[in-house]
Amino acid sequence: MADHDRDVPHPRFRRKPTLDGEAVLLRPVTVHDVAALMPVFQDAQVTRLTGSHRENGLDEARLRAWYGTRADQDDRLDLAVVERATGNVVGEAVLNEWDAGNESCSFRIAFVPDAQGRGLGTEATRLIVGYGFEELGLHRILLEVYAFNPRARRVYEKVGFVPEGVLRDALLWEGGRVDAVVMSILAPEWFEHRGWPAGTGRTPS
Repeated sequence: MADHDRDVPHPRFRRKPTLDGEAVLLRPVTVHDVAALMPVFQDAQVTRLTGSHRENGLDEARLRAWYGTRADQDDRLDLAVVERATGNVVGEAVLNEWDAGNESCSFRIAFVPDAQGRGLGTEATRLIVGYGFEELGLHRILLEVYAFNPRARRVYEKVGFVPEGVLRDALLWEGGRVDAVVMSILAPEWFEHRGWPAGTGRTPS
């Protein structure tokens, strides 16, 4: 596959949707969300679990420049996660690394520390993954999760991501080498269970 085939803009990525869930709402992220998202980039544990080496730091000005351009992107989708109960922005969910030739995207999600462990990430993942398959026409959505983050792996498995293999010693963190597990979900799997694979307690609608 030619390199340029990976970067062909997808016209549907131009549309930035709002996705409604029971506990969260996903909407286009904007520069005004930077203040709420700052803990994602400042918390040591979040930085560790995402394997983010930030030697140069991420100050608010740089983040505002980044988030100020998200609405213009035609090859990725960046959504803010809003907790319905409070109206607060508690994280972001992203489809990126659009591979046009293979109809695939990467997925990542991050939450501020005090929003973790309450099921919000599971619902947000279902919402954006469902949009990827049902509206963007993706065939495959993939991610990597580090071996020291079993809680995130359980979230992905609840939605239907399947482990594919291990990238050995993929991360060097504070002198130790950490494996990364590659996981993916395919369109036929999604349309079979709609993010509720067997054993998760709900029959797909």
